Amino acid sequence: MSNPPASGISFNTPVSVLSVSPNADDHTVLAAIFDQSGYIVRACDTVKSAIAVLSQAQIPIVITERDLTVGSWHDILERIFLLPYAPTLIVTSRLADEYLWAEALNLGAYDVLAKPFDASEVMRVVASAWRHWTDLQRRIQVRNQPMVAMTAA
Repeated sequence: MSNPPASGISFNTPVSVLSVSPNADDHTVLAAIFDQSGYIVRACDTVKSAIAVLSQAQIPIVITERDLTVGSWHDILERIFLLPYAPTLIVTSRLADEYLWAEALNLGAYDVLAKPFDASEVMRVVASAWRHWTDLQRRIQVRNQPMVAMTAA
């Protein structure tokens, strides 16, 4: 997971993952899955607290429960698109069906995870989301670099 740091963005481990769920067990299970992996789980139980964390810290991956107490995963997705380094969003649900999967991906989420969590599937999806996020940030940096005029020798 370690890569050379780039200006304004840290591609080095440990990687923070924001878990947004009103269910404390979700945070505990994710922390256990990520134990010894280079991922650190930060937990929030509301959309408001998640947005506050995301506005103050660069977190590349957000895992959010579909059914939040106040607000929804839609609200988080809408807000993260406004961030300078928009994280990838993974939606979780006990009712992770084709409808949720299609809706989430069509609206811009990265993926959907079914609950109860399967550790290998969580690790696969999160590792893929991390690669996607870092690749995107690198492309943005390259695109934003000033063009250097080429001169003929």
